[in-house]
Amino acid sequence: MEENKLKTKNLTARFGVIAGLVGIVFGVMLYFADLHYDRSFAIQSIQFAILGVFVVIAAIQFKKANNGYIKLGQAIKIGAGVGLIAALLGTLYFLVLSNVIEPDYLENATEIQRIKTFEENPGITQEQWDQGVAFQKKLFPVFLAFGLVISALFGLIVGLITGLIIKKEEPA
Repeated sequence: MEENKLKTKNLTARFGVIAGLVGIVFGVMLYFADLHYDRSFAIQSIQFAILGVFVVIAAIQFKKANNGYIKLGQAIKIGAGVGLIAALLGTLYFLVLSNVIEPDYLENATEIQRIKTFEENPGITQEQWDQGVAFQKKLFPVFLAFGLVISALFGLIVGLITGLIIKKEEPA
């Protein structure tokens, strides 16, 4: 049993890092295409698809390495772990992007959002906008942590679905 836990940890770490690195490559591609401010549904869907693919691959690889057996709980753990590790790497990339590569990133993103908000909501006042921005700046670390939780939860859900499909427990 201890051997399986070690394999789960190793596979989770390996595929979490791979998913995180692929996500970073995607982020760099967005940066060079000048799309790194775009938070469209399509881009976010691609980011989640990258994570989902690696959760599925990790669960399948675990099953292969475990003589064709995987428990539902193992698939769930793999999914949540891959999601969390990938999100940690993605967060590190975001911090490097917004503090080193493009130090004005947050200000530029805020300005883009301001223009969009005033176009979509002509009744909003500058004071309301400023209050909202001040509130967001205070909660920025919470938003980063929330992103980690969302990725881990997404990985958990993909792991659950994958586990339900591929689970096969060892006979007693």
